Amino acid sequence: MNKDQAEFLKALQSYEDSERAIHSLRYFRTGPGEYGEGDKFWGLTVPVQRSLSREYYRKLSLDNLRQLLKHEVHEVRLCTVMMLVLKYQKATSEEIRAQVVEVFMESMVYINNWDLVDTCAHLILGDWLLDRDWKVLKDLAQKDHLWTQRIAVISTFAFIRKGIYQPSLEIADILLHHKHDLIHKAVGWMLREIGNKDYQIEYDYLLSRYKTMPRTMLRYAIEKFDEPVRQAFLKGTLEVKNSYPTLSKSGS
Repeated sequence: MNKDQAEFLKALQSYEDSERAIHSLRYFRTGPGEYGEGDKFWGLTVPVQRSLSREYYRKLSLDNLRQLLKHEVHEVRLCTVMMLVLKYQKATSEEIRAQVVEVFMESMVYINNWDLVDTCAHLILGDWLLDRDWKVLKDLAQKDHLWTQRIAVISTFAFIRKGIYQPSLEIADILLHHKHDLIHKAVGWMLREIGNKDYQIEYDYLLSRYKTMPRTMLRYAIEKFDEPVRQAFLKGTLEVKNSYPTLSKSGS
């Protein structure tokens, strides 16, 4: 560990809050068999981490960040992915951005909770793939690894923001019957974001799939629908007749 890394860790740990850390252990499901099993916390707030990431991202090299992503403390990893995002966004060349993406791809096993993924996946990998072959996201979605799969889903947010929906919809199909609710929530969230931009595309996608998709995924996806339509989805009363969706008599 070099001087800059040590200084960063000291600054971060100076905000340690043991009571908040205990709450985080429960909130991020760190018990035996849970998705965050064995993770450790210092109990830091997100605003503190964002502030320190802005202070230190220039001081720390990409190699420094690669090492810090392996740290056992959750907030160290979260602050590090925040710095990776800043490195990527402030990069002055494609070469530097490519190096950030390389660190991200090499370190995915350590980006291992939903907040870590959601902080950086779309802003680094998703953005990088906007004008490249995004099929790598389909490959990630097909891996039998919870966080890699969530990275694949959340990365498509970058495309949604540009009005490009195919990556999200294709990956949603891959993960439609996933067993974990963190994937259900992520897919439902991305579908909802599509609907925020183009209601009809989301509606049409859901209409042919909603009766078999996980309930949590559906609830997330239809959260902003008008209440009668939302209830029709939840009750399973939407039908397609002559290519036009209608409410059945029981749901009208």
